[in-house]
Amino acid sequence: MAFLVALFFGFVPMFFFAGILYWLDRYEKEPLPLLAGVFAWGMIVAAGGAYVLNTLFGLSVAAITGSDALSDLTTGSISAPFVEEGLKGLAVLLVFLFFRWEFDSILDGIVYAGIAALGFAATENSLYIWRGYESGGWAGLMALVGIRVLLVGWQHPVYTAFTGIGLAIARNNRSTLLKLLAGFGGWALAMFTHSLHNTLASFTSIEDLTCLIGLFLDWMGVAFMFLMIVWANWMERRNIARHLQPEQAAGLISAAQYQTACSAWRQFYARLAALMSGKYRATNRFYQVVGELAHKKQQLKAGDESGASLIVEKYRAELARLAPRAEA
Repeated sequence: MAFLVALFFGFVPMFFFAGILYWLDRYEKEPLPLLAGVFAWGMIVAAGGAYVLNTLFGLSVAAITGSDALSDLTTGSISAPFVEEGLKGLAVLLVFLFFRWEFDSILDGIVYAGIAALGFAATENSLYIWRGYESGGWAGLMALVGIRVLLVGWQHPVYTAFTGIGLAIARNNRSTLLKLLAGFGGWALAMFTHSLHNTLASFTSIEDLTCLIGLFLDWMGVAFMFLMIVWANWMERRNIARHLQPEQAAGLISAAQYQTACSAWRQFYARLAALMSGKYRATNRFYQVVGELAHKKQQLKAGDESGASLIVEKYRAELARLAPRAEA
């Protein structure tokens, strides 16, 4: 029974958090199968690989130094940030390399990174919560639920989001040097923030002032990432407003559809109305294509990239086909 409870509190809150991230991606949703894939990668590959590699590292340090305390400290401060951010970030890198057409913006990088990290956290939290039961019974289990879910539930997504942001900057720049600096710089920030959290946690208990300082820094990271998401959504809205004007001027879409495309809330109400009128599939796809088209036109403006002009024409043709059936 306790094992099932540990699984419930390990996974269900992370599914809920993933839903929040998906909802916050307001203008151009990422494909659910791809998001499920990165979640599964974090849950199985990253969590399983990290468990093995971190355990081997800790055992090696303990064998060499004879100190369990030093083994725990170096595993948390050195091995875990390097291994875990490398394995979680690899999911984002695979999307970046093999599903490039779905990786368009900083918001995309945050979403893919965050959901991969939530998959990792689901497995890790289940393990920690179960260990809480083993060491302290039901009180220990609920204490770990409070810590792992409520206090630090968003930390893994925050760390790995830096990798996603770095890859997104690389995605939208032509300079090879800048691409490398952005990619490795994002990963370095992910490792640094992860290491800082683990190091502070190694020297504190829940009653310590330094623990409160660590929690303050953790939640400052959450606030920063939330502001990044707000800014990224604003940028996407601006790009849609700018790049969709020629389509509206040419009569490809109506003025009302243009106004709706520029507002996440109006899109929500248009989809809701489409449910009642039987036009949901056409309406939902119409506003998804709006976001895709704006991204591709922005990439063309920045000098990126081979094949983008053909994709732009494909999306224009699709908008023309969907516009008569899409709610505004």
